[in-house]
Amino acid sequence: MPPATLSQAIERIAAGEARDLVFAGFLDALYGAASDDARLAMIVDEPPMTGDERLNALAAAIAEYLARQLCLATVPAWIAHPSRRLVEPWFTTTVDSPGMKNYLAWASPAEFRNHNIFTEEQPLRRARRVSAVRAP
Repeated sequence: MPPATLSQAIERIAAGEARDLVFAGFLDALYGAASDDARLAMIVDEPPMTGDERLNALAAAIAEYLARQLCLATVPAWIAHPSRRLVEPWFTTTVDSPGMKNYLAWASPAEFRNHNIFTEEQPLRRARRVSAVRAP
């Protein structure tokens, strides 16, 4: 069963479940939620702090990105806590080259850069129902 909230997803990852699988289940549930209020309810509660600084920052980047991309009523306030921003940049790639780092610094959404995380252009994309996507 996929996690019903971002907080549950973070707890499961911190407990040792595979990050990619947990986030995939969470995102599918979020994108398939019946309303924006339901989506906001899935990210509004602050996930517990873990012993993993990257996971702590990633949780905030995900919540901020989803709130802004889905035009939700608010961005959770907890994302702004200093412990949710990495001191050292994290480039989410296995290719350690200056060119790749430059590309990720350019391509990363602002919501991820805000937390010193550098990733691809659409880090949370999933195959999802058209009805779950807001019209521009």
